[in-house]
Amino acid sequence: MRQLRPHLPSNYIERMTEIFNAGGEMAVVVVDGQVAGATVFRIIDKTFSVRELYCDDLVTDSARRSTGVGHAMMEYMERVAVSRNCGFLTLDSGCRREQAHKFYFREGLTITSFHFSRQLKDGPSLADRVKT
Repeated sequence: MRQLRPHLPSNYIERMTEIFNAGGEMAVVVVDGQVAGATVFRIIDKTFSVRELYCDDLVTDSARRSTGVGHAMMEYMERVAVSRNCGFLTLDSGCRREQAHKFYFREGLTITSFHFSRQLKDGPSLADRVKT
């Protein structure tokens, strides 16, 4: 996870415990005894999509990209989504991550909407949130 998100704080394990306690799940791909990729996802019930599997994170070790690791994680999440009666598999990807976007298009995902956000004036920043 730190390859893609080097800003993660030292208490990342505590943060992940909060995410898992709130319904998040993690799956990892291990190749030759080493973690080659990881994904964090959750099932969300929404008014539009009814039920979806939302992928919070999908990270492949930079040395293992284009070797099928990301594809294996996508296939796994799809199997989970189908088994839990989800109508959609969704994720967000930063606007400048062109290589990731090429991968998602190859995996059959399409751009279906824009994601808008605004940091709340009195809310914690991302840096503050990951510290708690």
